[in-house]
Amino acid sequence: MPGLISLVRSHVGASSEDFAVGENARIRIQGLANSQAIRYVPTKKWKRCFMYMPQYAQRSCVPRMMSIMLLAFLLLASPVFGQQTYVTQFDAYSGFAYLDSPHVSLSEPGWAAQVGFRPKTWYSVGFDYSLSAGDLTLTPNLLPTALQQQLGAELGGLAAAGQIPPTYKLAVQAHSRTQTFAVGPQLAYRHFKQVTLFLRPVFAGAIHETATPQPADPIATLIVGQLVPAGHKTDTAPFIGFGGGFDILFGKHFALRTQCDLVYDHLFNDILQDGRFTTRFSIGPAFNFGKNIAEPTK
Repeated sequence: MPGLISLVRSHVGASSEDFAVGENARIRIQGLANSQAIRYVPTKKWKRCFMYMPQYAQRSCVPRMMSIMLLAFLLLASPVFGQQTYVTQFDAYSGFAYLDSPHVSLSEPGWAAQVGFRPKTWYSVGFDYSLSAGDLTLTPNLLPTALQQQLGAELGGLAAAGQIPPTYKLAVQAHSRTQTFAVGPQLAYRHFKQVTLFLRPVFAGAIHETATPQPADPIATLIVGQLVPAGHKTDTAPFIGFGGGFDILFGKHFALRTQCDLVYDHLFNDILQDGRFTTRFSIGPAFNFGKNIAEPTK
């Protein structure tokens, strides 16, 4: 990023006191690492899980959700043994979704929808869509190595010139809006009369994301202006994943669906060094319709 030092000098005073930050700032000055790697210090105390704190992003709430799913199944399965005799040819789903991408400290509550066609009682093919939004944190250690080194040298030069405090740390929060599109097969186990277990052994699709950086100080604003001159960045990338869950059946045409999927993608590969794993938890009503394909052929 050529000219960063001169840009800084033209926008801010020579005193490092100009970068003093208050209690509500999103970036606090911590001890400066030689590599210029940055640690994000959040300021909002969000609730865990559905409104969870970015600093706990590595401690995903998904395992807890999966435990709840398993417990609910064990409690419900024991009295409902018996082969299902009514299986419709089509199904549809719409419900709450929660995406968790801990590598970039991104959590996104949103909505998911699915439609499926069952050629047989034990398998189906379907389409899946989700829309979600949330906040993520970008730090220099997420960037490609060459860009990390260039940014570290620039920040070191600014510190040596007295333009920023030697303890200055850079982290940029961004707002993300994400859409996913996926297709794939699903295998179903219908040994229980009122519970259907299902597995998605593999599915593929595309993820479309728009990220809008929200720099909190003049240095971050200048750097974001060079990396993302449009003020926002949009990318679409393929992904592959797997998942599963269960339906609790309430009659022939209505069910409560609980599911969890894991996918891998590499969005923004021009400025992000690594790809990321994203877990999606979703729960909501499912609707079964069409002819009964479980009936024996006459």
